[in-house]
Amino acid sequence: MIAAMRHLVLVLGDQLNRDSAAFDGFDPALDGVWMAEERYESLRVPSSRIRTAMFLAAMRHFRDALRAEGWKVDYQPLADSKGSLAKALDSALQRLRPNGVIWVEPGEWQLRADLQAVLDRQGIRPQVREDRHFLCSPATFAAHAAGRKQLRMEFFYRQMRREHRVLLDANGEPEGGEWNFDSDNRKSFGKAGPPRLTDSAPQAFAPDALTGEVLHEVAAAFPDNPGDLAAFDWPVTPVEAQRALEDFIQHRLAYFGDYQDAMWTAEPWLFHSRLSAALNLKLLDPRTVIAAAEAEYRAGRAPLAAVEGFIRQILGWREYVRGVYWLHMPDYLERNALGADRPLPEFFWTGDTPMRCLADALGQTLRLGYAHHIQRLMVTGLYCLLLGVDPREVHRWYLAVYVDAVEWVELPNTLGMSQYADGGVMASKPYVASGKYIERMSNYCAGCRYRPDRASGDGACPFTTLYWDFLLRHERTLAANQRMSLQVRNLARLSATERESITARATAIRNSGVVP
Repeated sequence: MIAAMRHLVLVLGDQLNRDSAAFDGFDPALDGVWMAEERYESLRVPSSRIRTAMFLAAMRHFRDALRAEGWKVDYQPLADSKGSLAKALDSALQRLRPNGVIWVEPGEWQLRADLQAVLDRQGIRPQVREDRHFLCSPATFAAHAAGRKQLRMEFFYRQMRREHRVLLDANGEPEGGEWNFDSDNRKSFGKAGPPRLTDSAPQAFAPDALTGEVLHEVAAAFPDNPGDLAAFDWPVTPVEAQRALEDFIQHRLAYFGDYQDAMWTAEPWLFHSRLSAALNLKLLDPRTVIAAAEAEYRAGRAPLAAVEGFIRQILGWREYVRGVYWLHMPDYLERNALGADRPLPEFFWTGDTPMRCLADALGQTLRLGYAHHIQRLMVTGLYCLLLGVDPREVHRWYLAVYVDAVEWVELPNTLGMSQYADGGVMASKPYVASGKYIERMSNYCAGCRYRPDRASGDGACPFTTLYWDFLLRHERTLAANQRMSLQVRNLARLSATERESITARATAIRNSGVVP
């Protein structure tokens, strides 16, 4: 217990950066830090045990690092859960009676509202400080969005590149004469499969004693949640996060561009960075990541297309989705532009499906708490979109199962980018494709019982059936979208008999949840 103090600094599980503005002016003799572990955070959605373990392990390491500096940390362990973070804060404030509270606002709208309500009830007006971890504040993003009929990440990204002087030539123009090399970054592996580089496997992070304690507690506390704790292999300290960055930069960045959209059975990591979880818990500064990637290009060790594509995910998408989240919450969560209302298929919690692509992506997700962005967008997300799953259910699943899931980044990517439920705020069109896309970008279709070139009849791929059915169901809405016009025009190729057959098979899939 901390004696009477000047300020109590609130630190949440995704605010583990020592250079946080919340610590400006911190005096160990006068101030204290409050942190809490809460069971509710892993039960409100059945959070992957790996996700929970990463949060708790990172929090405990951060707590111990602060205490090693002589700082007072009031820390509520999992065993002393109060029922919610709001209740835990309420209890701590009544016990500690600080003269003031300092915080950097949470990354979740509802949690911010709940914690603010506690402060209001106790008559505390907190000092709210800007989250310096990000390169664009919500206010700056709102200014960017003001007066625009449509938001587009590309224009925001260019603005950020200029503002932060990233990948610009001596004249302030984009390196290589182009802002975006996305068209160069869509290669598949082909029949030969991924390049077999001896140094391509990501660096492992064996749990230390403190993390081992967390794994034991999480296993006991959440026996029914998904996630194989024996497979836990994530950086949980800033030092480990830096090593993960250096490993990616040295061994896989050069190949990331070519193969960032490619998929391969039983290959979860490929040439991806595995840095998003460390970034989202703020164990790693995005400026450090961006600078390291650009340095590789400047040194001639990584091609421009790979470096630009990677930086675009950090400086572009990551900052953009946060801006969209805070600009449109809380009503953003309720958007459902396509009127999707189906329940999430039960096999999303088991991985038990004859569809080889989904079985691999789901099995990997449930076991490791991880899938790369194309597996999320064009396999699991695509199936939910084509099936017509309620976007709030899809959101809750993504928030639950992925180790890097924090609502400010997960919700816009899921509800907006993946499910098009926001009607075009995040993406200019629905990201829909048939099974032929999955066949082109992976080896999932090899040996699968379904044929991606068939939309109806025996052996028709559910993705292909549902793709054409999606276009038929939303033809009028999609026809008004210029970027969907070609796909909608292709409906003219279908005969009346084919339309009926596709609709009947799609209806059977949606109603039964069982693929014929």
